[in-house]
Amino acid sequence: MIRILICDDEGIVRESLRYMIDKSFGEECEVEAAKNGRMAIELAETFGPDIILMDIQMPGITGIEAMQEIQKEKKNIIFIVLTAYDKFEYSQKSIDIGVMSYLTKPINRDTLTDTLRRAMKTIAIRREKKHKELQVKEKLETVSPMIEQGYVYSVLLDDGSGDAGEAYRSLLSIEESYGYAIVIECGDELRKGKLTNTVGAGIKLQKHYRYFSEIVKETTGGITGALMVNKIVIIVPAMQGKEQYEERIQKIDQIRSMLRRLERQTGLAFKAGIGQVEPWETIGESYRSAIEAVRQGIGRVVHIKDMPENGVCEESYPAELEKELFHVVEKGNEAEAKRLGNEFFIWMKTRNTELTYNVRLKAMEFVLWAEHIAYLNSNREYCFNSREGYLEMLMAFQTYEELQGWFLKKIGEAARHIGMKQQERSNDVVEKAKQYIKARFQENVSLEKTAREIGISPYYLSRLFKETQGSSYIDYLTGLRIEYAKESLADREKSIKEICAGSGYGDPNYFSRIFKKWTGVTPTEYRESLDRKDMEDENR
Repeated sequence: MIRILICDDEGIVRESLRYMIDKSFGEECEVEAAKNGRMAIELAETFGPDIILMDIQMPGITGIEAMQEIQKEKKNIIFIVLTAYDKFEYSQKSIDIGVMSYLTKPINRDTLTDTLRRAMKTIAIRREKKHKELQVKEKLETVSPMIEQGYVYSVLLDDGSGDAGEAYRSLLSIEESYGYAIVIECGDELRKGKLTNTVGAGIKLQKHYRYFSEIVKETTGGITGALMVNKIVIIVPAMQGKEQYEERIQKIDQIRSMLRRLERQTGLAFKAGIGQVEPWETIGESYRSAIEAVRQGIGRVVHIKDMPENGVCEESYPAELEKELFHVVEKGNEAEAKRLGNEFFIWMKTRNTELTYNVRLKAMEFVLWAEHIAYLNSNREYCFNSREGYLEMLMAFQTYEELQGWFLKKIGEAARHIGMKQQERSNDVVEKAKQYIKARFQENVSLEKTAREIGISPYYLSRLFKETQGSSYIDYLTGLRIEYAKESLADREKSIKEICAGSGYGDPNYFSRIFKKWTGVTPTEYRESLDRKDMEDENR
């Protein structure tokens, strides 16, 4: 249904236009009329027209003034100007308003009908566009929670670092460089800092999950994970890496207020722990500290920085550098481990110009811990006597340079062993995938199907292919198919259609385009080139 408003100070014009519209469009249109600019403005609000036929020259509020006022609130109304005068007198003002067309009185029925049909087509296109936008929004609202939950799982399982975490943040349009975790647990009651009937409460919370997620997003702007028994993890992006005292207090107050709202709605009791702000590479640390806060704290909302501190380092000690060093060791990054290890040695030199026992012991501590990480994360066999001679060697070093060389060598070795094991695993996975593809390249062997067969995610398999092969999964598959096609084209008894099917393609035209893209010629041209080569060989 299209709503049309006629605005003209002459009654006979209004009735004439109404009659012509009714005859041309019948029930397709609903028509209202106004005899002056003031009435048109009021009806634009109450009637909500899609099209307004507006007389320019009216007593009181003119047509131009009425259109300008209406457009302030109704941006998408289509205006058609009615005038008995030369339209050019009003053209610039009308252009500014967005007038679609001019009709000169007396108005011809066919002209009116054609003009209204053009306007109605524009409205139909707008409505279809809006409908599609709403469909997309609806789909995104369905998919978005799954993406959010996937990202939270990646934080729990893989610290949210690496390509997977980066891909999730891209999908979720997260531009901030830092974040922090909030862990919320529920129970029937909170007694002396402990929740009761946590399993039963978690089941009850399931039916309130959507409301829970909406309130969390409204309060924190965070990403909500799935309900795990009675616990939900939230990851909140942050602009700054350091959290001021006032910000911490504000967070606590906001979350305490949020929990009260949730308790009123669900009838459950809640407790929250807030982790420290971390860069995305170590966001898992924030999750672990949030868990500690919610489990060990006795209040309803506990920030990790309000907990009694364990193992506090002296103010000048580079604790963040130490954490980052062992993080890259665990990731198997030898070059970065040596770089950060060197930075730590530079710090020790600034504190101790002499090669003291403390420096030797710290170097030993780091090497032993790096090797421990390597034993846990690589295929190295643990030998009780593998460190024999370490202590004597450590005490024999006379200079910083000697100790530093040994230290960086050992740290690098630990990271390299982990990296080699990770590479071996990657190569093994890719080799299995390649064997599977080679055996089935003539079928519909998709990335998803291959990944499912091997037992890993499609995203991870795609990444491994690029890292180990230097090409994508689809490029590898296409390469096999093109090589098969080139070999088959040498067999003159096979038709192009047979070779197309044997190469794994159902559409000969598509096969021809892919073949030309890879070889520079079509299958037919390639076969002809083989024929010419055979003739040349025979003539020699």
